[in-house]
Amino acid sequence: MMQSILGANGQIATELAHVLRREFTRDLRLVSRNPRKVNDDDTLASADLMDASQTARAVEGSEIVYFTAGLPPDTALWERQFPTMLRNALDASRAAGAKFAYFDNTYMYPQDARELTEEAPFAPNGPKGRVRAAMATMVLEEMARGEIPVLIGRAPEFYGPGKTQSFTNALVTDKLKAGKQPRVPIRDDTRRTLIWTPDASRALALLGNTPDAYGQTWHLPCDDDRPTYHQFVTMACEAFGRPVSYKVLGKWAFAFAGLLSPQVREIRELLPRYGQDNLFDSGKFKRRFPEFEVTKYPAGVQFIREAQ
Repeated sequence: MMQSILGANGQIATELAHVLRREFTRDLRLVSRNPRKVNDDDTLASADLMDASQTARAVEGSEIVYFTAGLPPDTALWERQFPTMLRNALDASRAAGAKFAYFDNTYMYPQDARELTEEAPFAPNGPKGRVRAAMATMVLEEMARGEIPVLIGRAPEFYGPGKTQSFTNALVTDKLKAGKQPRVPIRDDTRRTLIWTPDASRALALLGNTPDAYGQTWHLPCDDDRPTYHQFVTMACEAFGRPVSYKVLGKWAFAFAGLLSPQVREIRELLPRYGQDNLFDSGKFKRRFPEFEVTKYPAGVQFIREAQ
C-alpha cells in the first residue's frame, strides 16, 4: 500500500518515514523539492507543492497522503505559499482517491489558560495564526465534503531530538548542548504542554492507518505531567549533569531583540502563550489508543542528552 509524505525533509516527516516503514508499509514515497531517503527502499519524488500538476503527479497511486510540509517563520511566505500548497495537496489526493492525514499545530488556538480540546475555537493572535486557522478550516471543509477520508492530527509545541525546532529546544536543550545557560521565555512558573516529536510522528502514522480515525480532529498524545519551565529546565540540567541555572527572558527582552532580529519579530505573536498555563488535552487519543506509550519528560530530555 503506497503511502506518501508531502514535505518530506523535516523532523516530523523523517520520524514518520521511519515508523511507517517499520510498522505499516514497505511502499513509501517521500515528496519534496529535494527529497532524501530515510529508509533504503524509499521512493523519492521531487515536486514543488506550489505547482498543482507536480503535486498531482507526486501523489498519483497513493492510498494515504500525509501533509507535513513546513515553511520558515516568515509571515509573507506563509500567506503566499501555505494555503496554495495545502489546496494543491487536497486536490491531488482527491483526484487520486487517497486518504489525507493533515499534520497541524496550535497557532490558531486561544493563547490563554483554558484546557484545549479538539473542540477549542479558533482565535488566532497574529497573521501566522490566521494562516493556520484558514488552512485547518480548508481541511475541515474537505472532511465535510466527504469525497475522500480526511483527518487532522494536531500537536502543541515540540521538544525532541535531531533537527527539532521549537522555543524549548532552542532556549533550553540546545543551550545545554553548547555548554551555555538555558533561557526561559516570559515566565518560569506556568505549566507547559510539549510533545516529544517521535511520539507525534508515531501517533500520526497510527491515525493514518486506522480507518475509523478519519473524519475527525485528533490532539496528538503528550505527557500529562505538564511541567513548569522551572521543572523542565531542572530536569534538563540534571540530565546534562549541570547545576540548575537559567535566565528568564521577559517581554522587554523579546521586544528589544525584535528590533534587531527579523526571526524574533516573526515569533512574537506566540509570546502570550508563555505568560500563562498552556494546557493541551490529548485524552481523546489516549482513550482510543490506550496501548500507545507516551514518552515522559525525564526520558525525553535524557534521550536528547545521550543523542549529542
